[in-house]
Amino acid sequence: MPDRSAADEHEVEARRERVWLAFGVVGVAWAVAYVLLPHHTPLSAVLDNAGGFACVVAILAGVRIHRPVRRAPWYLFAAAQACSGVGDVFWWVYAEVLKTEPFPSVADVFYLVSYPLFAAGLFLLVRGRTRGRDLGGLLDAMIIAAGLGLLSWTFLMRPIAADDSLDLTGQLVSLAYPLADVVLLAMLARLVTSPGARTASFRLLTAALLALLAADVAYAVLNTFSTYEGGALDAVWMLSYAAWGAAALHPSMRAISDSVTVDGTRFTFRRFLLLGTTTLIAPAVLAQEGLSNPTEIDWRGVSTGALVLYLLILARVWTLVRQVQDQSLQLAALANTDALTGIANRRTWDLAVPLALAAAARSGAPVSVVILDLDRFKAFNDRHGHQAGDRLLKEATAAWKSVLRTEDLLVRYGGEEFCVLMSGSPTDVAHEVVERLMGATPRGQTFSAGLAQWDGRETPDDLLARADAALYEAKHSGRDRVVSSPAPSATS
Repeated sequence: MPDRSAADEHEVEARRERVWLAFGVVGVAWAVAYVLLPHHTPLSAVLDNAGGFACVVAILAGVRIHRPVRRAPWYLFAAAQACSGVGDVFWWVYAEVLKTEPFPSVADVFYLVSYPLFAAGLFLLVRGRTRGRDLGGLLDAMIIAAGLGLLSWTFLMRPIAADDSLDLTGQLVSLAYPLADVVLLAMLARLVTSPGARTASFRLLTAALLALLAADVAYAVLNTFSTYEGGALDAVWMLSYAAWGAAALHPSMRAISDSVTVDGTRFTFRRFLLLGTTTLIAPAVLAQEGLSNPTEIDWRGVSTGALVLYLLILARVWTLVRQVQDQSLQLAALANTDALTGIANRRTWDLAVPLALAAAARSGAPVSVVILDLDRFKAFNDRHGHQAGDRLLKEATAAWKSVLRTEDLLVRYGGEEFCVLMSGSPTDVAHEVVERLMGATPRGQTFSAGLAQWDGRETPDDLLARADAALYEAKHSGRDRVVSSPAPSATS
């Protein structure tokens, strides 16, 4: 029975694979047929207007079949495609039925409404993919959008703004299209730079957006410098429909919005190259304007775009510097921390003791050091296992830290051996503290300890050697006790 269930599940997945592939193939064939068939015929009109609505059906079917956790982005994509499809129908009615091409028209209303719906869907998709704050990715997308926005202004928006044949409404609507494309480009850049799965559905969705934007830009260029005649350009929009529907029908669409923790320290060479190329847009535009028409350089537009790019690059560099600084602090903390117990390690001890002795030499305050070693720790590991031994070390250090003062330093010196640095504590006070540590040791375990007070002259190594000798005496006199080392003068 389990084998049959697995086989059934495999067959279902295979059918789902065939569905998205079939939609994609039909969509490509649809676009090719539209290009090859005569234009301005009923069949070409059906092919032209039905593609967007077929895409809507495919998106809704993909949501129903695959049931992604976050469905709102896909519903917004479907709504955007539906608005675009309605716009196509109105445009066809004006052009083919009424034999007129008013501008602006109702078709433009539906076309323009689709862009904020696309952008909102992409925003929700990116937000769902990103767990945590991704300021670097946001700045990268803004840099790309600013660079491409400068290109759009120079070669598309500015000629439209200077076109005296359009009234104010016509100019505003004409400017709205390239502006909407820039916003969509920014959201696409944000999607591409976001962390998360790069599935087949993700790549199809990216291809759909690129095809949509390429067709929009080509349409704007044709309208600015020539005339739009349809044909191959319409086929690019149809390919966008096919890619969008295939992205929704592909089983991997469920994983597109899976959230991933942001890795802010990762900055690839490919991203560096992309951002570097984008920052060169401003000087490239300036050079092009100077070579083509040096007397009419759009210095306001170019300087504004260059300033925005410069500020965004500065912000991005600052985030990278902060990331490096934070990473350095984390590495320094790791270098001075014991990985198992989370307390300071021997490296910290070697740095802290000389500083404490130097401070005590200036103030005259006493300094005591303690070396303690868990009794019969190897036997504990053999009896309970090494994992239990690790838990004992972690529980013991937590219990000891609760007894010690904040200014006292507890370090793991190695294995089951620990050291305590107590500035301002003479031998008798330190002895009482060690006895309290004995009482706090968990699981009924004991330790032996050696204690030494600094004599004001000896080196850190000599001080530790006296404490170590006292520990050796404690272990050989029965364990579970603390032995204080006499001052060096008392042994001379």
